[in-house]
Amino acid sequence: MAQKVTQNRSEISVLEKEDVTLNCAYEANSYTYYLFWYKQPPSREMIFLIHQESYNELNTTKDFQLEDSAVYFCALRDHSDATA
Repeated sequence: MAQKVTQNRSEISVLEKEDVTLNCAYEANSYTYYLFWYKQPPSREMIFLIHQESYNELNTTKDFQLEDSAVYFCALRDHSDATA
C-alpha cells in the first residue's frame, strides 16, 4: 500500500504577526511514522523545520513574519520505509 500525503491549500495569504496553521493529511502504512516539515524560500534551498513522531503529539504556533514567506512541504516516512 502506498503512502499518501496531501496538503489541501496551495496558497495562504496572511498579514504580518498573524497566526498561521498549515495542515497536512496523511495515511501511513504502520503505526510508527515520522512527519517532517520543510520550507523553500525564494532562494530555492530546502530548509528542514521540524519533525513529529507518531507517538508524540505536536502543535506549534508561530506569528508570521515577512521572512517566513516560502513554500512549505510536509513529508511522511513510516516504519516500513525505515526497514528498506
